[in-house]
Order: sequence, then C-alpha cells, then structure tokens
Amino acid sequence: LKALGFDVTTGVGRTGIVAVMKNGPGPTALLRTELDALPVAEKTGLPFASTVATTNASGQSTPVMHACGHDLHMAAWAGTARLMAEHRDRWRGTLVMVGQPAEEGLGGARQMLADGLFTRFPRPDFALSLHDDDTMPAGTIGYHPGLFRAMSDSVTVTVYGRGGHGAMPHNTVDPIVLASRMVLSLQTIVSRENNPIDPVVITVGSIHGGTQANVIPDEVRLQLSVRTYTDEVRTRTFAAIRRVARGEASAAGAPREPLVETPARANPPVYNDPTLTLRLAGALKKGLGETVVVEMPAKMTSEDFSEYGLAGVPSALLHVGAVDPSKLAAARQSGIPVPAPHSPEWAPEREPTLKGAIRAETTALLELFRRQ
Repeated sequence: LKALGFDVTTGVGRTGIVAVMKNGPGPTALLRTELDALPVAEKTGLPFASTVATTNASGQSTPVMHACGHDLHMAAWAGTARLMAEHRDRWRGTLVMVGQPAEEGLGGARQMLADGLFTRFPRPDFALSLHDDDTMPAGTIGYHPGLFRAMSDSVTVTVYGRGGHGAMPHNTVDPIVLASRMVLSLQTIVSRENNPIDPVVITVGSIHGGTQANVIPDEVRLQLSVRTYTDEVRTRTFAAIRRVARGEASAAGAPREPLVETPARANPPVYNDPTLTLRLAGALKKGLGETVVVEMPAKMTSEDFSEYGLAGVPSALLHVGAVDPSKLAAARQSGIPVPAPHSPEWAPEREPTLKGAIRAETTALLELFRRQ
C-alpha cells in the first residue's frame, strides 16, 4: 500500500491498518478486509495450506488457518487497491483501505472505531466489505438489502457435579452425563420454543471436562454460540438456556446450580443500507453482467462489519461465490454440502473467486466515486 502511494498508518485498534489515498474532491469510501484466522488445522491438501501454530488466550498451542476465507479477502483487497491506485484518472475522492483485526473474535471493528478510525482519518460516506460464500458458483456476486447477518453471542455454561472414581459412579454426580443431556435439551429451545419465522441458532461448539478415563470430574464447561436477529428473541433464548441448565442440574441431583455467563452486549446484526445496496447491485449488474450478480437470502452467520453501520455510515456487505460450479451442482444433487467457512477443508476456488472479488470491489468503488 505504501508503494502504491497510500498514506499508511499501522497499529490502529492494536494491529489494524488504515491506508488513505486522497485523489481530489469527491466522496470518501471505505473498503475493509479482515486480517485474522481461526484455531483450525487446515486439511485442504493445497500446496500453500497453513502449517502455522500459535498460542491461544488460554495458553494452549493451536494450529490456525484462514478457514473463513480472510486470506482471499485480503488478496482481493490488495488487488483492488492496486487497480484504484493505477487508474486514478477514473475517479475522484478519498479512498480509505482498512485492514481490520479480530473479526472472528467480534471485537476488532469496535477497537478500531474506539481508536479513532472515523476521527483520526477521513470519515467515510460509505463503507464496503466482501465475504466469500459456499452457496454460489465462484465469481458470482450476492447482495441482500436490509438485515443480512445475525447477532452473535458467546455463552458459557459451567455445570457442577461431585467427582469420584470411574468405577463407582453411584458415589458421584457425573457432570459429563449432565452436560451431555444439557446439549440435547438446549436444542429443544430452537425446535419447540421459538417461532421459526424469527430464527435462532444454539450451537455447543466446545465442551471440556475431565482429565482421564477412570476419574469422574466435578465440573464441565460448555461454550455456546447463540445467533438471533432481534433483542426479544435474544433475551428469551438466554432465559431459556438458564432454565434448561437449572432444570437438568436439578434432575441430576447436582450439588449446585450451573453458572450461565451471557454477554451484556450482543455483536449486532449486519444491516445493509437498502439504498446503497441496490445502487451497488445495479452498477455491478451493468458492469459484470445480469447473471453474475444475484440477490441472496439472509444468513445466520455473524460479522462485526455491523459496527460501521451502527457508527452512522451507510454500509453494504457483499458476498462472492467461491465454489467450483460442477462441485456445487454435484453437492446439490447428492444432498451432501460442500465444505463451508470454518471447515478445515474450506478452500475457495482461487482464481475465479479472487478475480470476481476484485472486479466487484473495483466496480463498486468506481460507482461510489461517480458524481451523482
């Protein structure tokens, strides 16, 4: 970015990057990419597959990979920056390129905003980002006006038992059995307590307890990911999780109630400004072709790109298809989905996805810099 002529600042929000190119009078547009990876061991078999390991917040060694496609997002972002810098005769305004850390932890955007992203640097008139997608052919661009991605909350449930010898379970209250029953019971909140028109997802992504086979531990910890779209459903789901946890513990004769820890503030849903989104969709259809740009449904996945919209900037998150069309067709016929983001086998179809993303980002930016 420096070599391209951008004014680059590092360390924004701890490890974020902000690169500014002023190119005369006109609008200010922000294009964001994510910088972080996930604690997943890559199993794609690609020659450039990640072999990196790092230490997580608990001090444990863990392999990491760009299991959500952030490496592709970064590459497209860099390619778009190069095209915009090399063709400054085609646009006027200020381009703000943001490399944001900690999207997967859902705190990076907030940290960058708190560190003056919209005060130390030109405040954007528009904010854009792009994410790869496992439901569309590589290079296809998806858009969705309005609510697009769900709220996300991390909930921790600690269940307490009475430990003892694995050969004498009758002298214990086994928290592993209790936690197992709780995992199943929590799913009835989704299937039997919630209106499916206003969706919720409860995923138990982590369960930890015990040290070896012949020892029954005295506690087990579960980590839940809760996805909702409204504050009402979020509040009701939290209450149901607490009720189910207490009920299962009581039924098991647990010595104390479970500890249920919920965050005070949700990661908000992504809201694509309808006027901006439809304007970009029109420009993309004109520039890339009607069949390449499609309206797509909302998703239950989450994104802290929502923070830019909450800060008062009209925002749009686009998706780019990342799957070989023949593989996608075969998956639909067989009913077995292709590997998706957060899978150790997630591997975007590199060239068509990358080129489609760069074309989409460049076309969108040129539209925003066009005088209305």
